[in-house]
Amino acid sequence: MTKLRLIAVLALLLGSAAHADTLQMKGISADGDGTRPTRGMSGASVEAKFGSPKSKQAAVGEPPISRWEYENFVVFFEYDKVIHAVVKR
Repeated sequence: MTKLRLIAVLALLLGSAAHADTLQMKGISADGDGTRPTRGMSGASVEAKFGSPKSKQAAVGEPPISRWEYENFVVFFEYDKVIHAVVKR
């Protein structure tokens, strides 16, 4: 009977520990909402959808990482694919 109580208490403790919180930040939108490029887009697709960037920084490092700056966001590329796009503050 003691083992059964121990198992029940452990199950309650472990079950109650599994939860998640949602962090909501004012003015920040989720990826994929169309306000900036999404991971995996090609450079040509980014230019076709968002126009020419204000500036393009040459690739550095290995693998080569380049950066395009737009008015409201910055896009980072590995080779010719988007790896990250961040909103400017």
